[in-house]
Amino acid sequence: MVRVAVTGAGGRMGREVIAAADAREDVSVVLAVNRTTVEGSEVAGVPVHDAEELPALLAESDAEVLVDFTGPDSSADYVEACAELGVPAVVGTTGFDSTGTARLADASESIPLLKASNFARGVAALRQAVREAVAAVPEYDVELTETHHNGKRDAPSGTAKSILDDVESVRDDLDERTHGREGDQPRRRSEIGVHARRAGDITGEHEVLLAGNHEVLTLTHRAESRGVFAEGALDAAVWLVGRDAGRYDFFDVIRGDDTTDSEEDTR
Repeated sequence: MVRVAVTGAGGRMGREVIAAADAREDVSVVLAVNRTTVEGSEVAGVPVHDAEELPALLAESDAEVLVDFTGPDSSADYVEACAELGVPAVVGTTGFDSTGTARLADASESIPLLKASNFARGVAALRQAVREAVAAVPEYDVELTETHHNGKRDAPSGTAKSILDDVESVRDDLDERTHGREGDQPRRRSEIGVHARRAGDITGEHEVLLAGNHEVLTLTHRAESRGVFAEGALDAAVWLVGRDAGRYDFFDVIRGDDTTDSEEDTR
């Protein structure tokens, strides 16, 4: 049984990770932290500690891997604490700027670090399908629309950015991301339209539209529950333990690869 530490235990995804772990036989949450006080001081029976104490708690605990879904600044802090103590880290946090990305890269020199914009296996399948579809219809216009709950901070989502990277890796003529349109904006051949919607409690939906030659093709993934992301993150945590230091992503987990320096490294 893999012993897991969870950050952001009081947040949407932190709670999902702890709940998912409780239902599995291959993982156990041995440490949970949050930056603000959690009602009852526990989640699903797991005591939640002050996140400021994470370095000391990691040093004292027997946690084998950390799972993080928080914010860019706090996530980088947590990963650096892991690097100091040799604890592998799975990061589902998105929205890192260049400084945050560099901090993660530095940490990955000391520990195995798996960062992914999305841990749903269906999204991995979507991204593969998008690459194949875009290559098959090289002259078609491409539009991407993503929808999330009204509390989502980064826009476009990390998953949307990953899909855009996939499109651009296949179509080198598409190198301009147009975020929404207003006024006189005729479409340019080099652009990909990007649209971010925020409403209600929608877990997450991504749609890629390809249009041309009097036809339309849409590829869509919709998450019905955050549990799918939690399960994927725990699969990643189990897979990551015992790996060499370096950068990994969720495609490595799905393929069962030991390869480092994956496509996520450039984001």
